[in-house]
Amino acid sequence: TMELRRASHLDPDRLLLPVPQPRRQLRRQERWAERALKVISGRWKAVILYHLFSGKKRLSELGRLVPNASQKVLIQQLREMEEHGLVHREIFLQVPPRVEYSATALGLSLEPVLVALCAWGQRHAKELNQLDEVAECVIKPVNTLVGRGSRKTQGHTSGKNDSTL
Repeated sequence: TMELRRASHLDPDRLLLPVPQPRRQLRRQERWAERALKVISGRWKAVILYHLFSGKKRLSELGRLVPNASQKVLIQQLREMEEHGLVHREIFLQVPPRVEYSATALGLSLEPVLVALCAWGQRHAKELNQLDEVAECVIKPVNTLVGRGSRKTQGHTSGKNDSTL
């Protein structure tokens, strides 16, 4: 609730102004959700990360898998995901230099989130009768936990047209 005070320079019986309160912090859950959305937002981040779920990829391979993204944008989004701890970049000191990208454990933990986002997007398009306007989601479950610490790969296709959510 907000406190009210009388405006001293106006008719005191007619106008009450809110008393400025210190800005309240958002609830912790709201800040976490904002942070998560910030980390995964980006036109190609989800698709790039999806392709890294199945293993290491070089930039040229990611470029083939996401043909609608320019190399500049791919590099930019890979670097952002690296800063956020979702992607690991390994540089091999050789001539010519070789760089491989892989999903970190933190990045791999986003797989069920991205699968759920795709399902929700499909449901949203269906509710608005826009299914024909939206490409099929390429993000499908790739990895499932098998036992403790081991991963089993399943369901990933590396089709060249896997460039849309």
